[in-house]
Amino acid sequence: MEKQLETKSSGAFVIYVLGFLFALHATLPIYINSSFLSSISIEKFVGIIYSVGSIATILCFFAVPSFLRKFGGQRTAVAFILLEFLSMTALAFLKSPALLVLFFIVSLVAIAIIGFIIDLFLENVSSDSKTGKVRGIFLTSVNIAWIISPLITSFILTDSNYWKIYMAAAALLLPVFFLVKHNLNTFKDRNYDKIPLLIAIKEIWKGKDIRNVFMISFLMQFFFAWMVIYTPLYLHNQIGFDWGQIGILFSVMLLPYVLTELPLGKIADDKLGEKEIMSIGFIIMAISTGIISFISNGNFFLWMAILFVTRIGASMVEIMSETYFFKKTNASQMQVVSMFRTTKPLAYIIAPITATMLFSFIEFKFIFIVLGFLMFYGLRFSLALKDTR
Repeated sequence: MEKQLETKSSGAFVIYVLGFLFALHATLPIYINSSFLSSISIEKFVGIIYSVGSIATILCFFAVPSFLRKFGGQRTAVAFILLEFLSMTALAFLKSPALLVLFFIVSLVAIAIIGFIIDLFLENVSSDSKTGKVRGIFLTSVNIAWIISPLITSFILTDSNYWKIYMAAAALLLPVFFLVKHNLNTFKDRNYDKIPLLIAIKEIWKGKDIRNVFMISFLMQFFFAWMVIYTPLYLHNQIGFDWGQIGILFSVMLLPYVLTELPLGKIADDKLGEKEIMSIGFIIMAISTGIISFISNGNFFLWMAILFVTRIGASMVEIMSETYFFKKTNASQMQVVSMFRTTKPLAYIIAPITATMLFSFIEFKFIFIVLGFLMFYGLRFSLALKDTR
């Protein structure tokens, strides 16, 4: 028994390192992707490229069990890591806009699938009694990568030489490949079932609380998609910040995800329910995001403050929606959990299309007011929840 626990502990440490390195790889180019795409296409059509990539991601996501049944988790992960390495190299050196868009879409798909398989690796090395601790440490390692990646990007990127970022991201895949190839060869595959999409949709629709938290998660991911795609474009192209300044802004902006997770969880358990914290989070997100449309100067510290506040609200909604959802579901509802995870690519389809249509009627800066009003709409769902306390 002790040997088994020691093996699981060692395996968990490998997954923590793997999660950090892969998150660093995935986030290194995340805030420059939209600017890169705008350099090879029309700025207003950047969102459409994200939408196409997200459609491809959803389609491939539901095909993943077939890959896993045929090849196993480790070999499937290795294959997609190699595909992602090829995509990063292509983005760094190819010149054809059509091929660059193609490999960008391939990269979106590969990152989603690799992330999904890493989640399976983590589940394999965690026992029921240690699940919370194991996942808490894992999420902390991922959040740290999110915080430091904009700083690394700002140091590497000069004069919009985006190829440097993509090559740095490719280099980070080498230790990821090594860990998966040589340290996870004892990974035991489960019996992977196909995801019954219609059953999942019916279960979500018939359960009021599950339906509401699903909509909350979608709105939260809609916010992330909108901000990831359009905030860098706005700060760089409209306000005039250089990438060094933007890197610092984004690193400070993301601090709430590390600072608020544990305190908010304790408050939700001991004092307030999840719905109250989620509702406050939506109000903070709505007001602070709407204010962005009225900041037209390059006051660095003002931008730092407002972006930081937007993520205080977002971290409240994210943490509580995850907590609430997993309190309301169990392992026998994996098809519902799988659908819950598709809210991100679904948001990356709808958010860019919505923004692209808005560009025909309003100035770029006013899309943040629209996003603010949409976050207020989230109160309809958060206030309708029945607290778990």
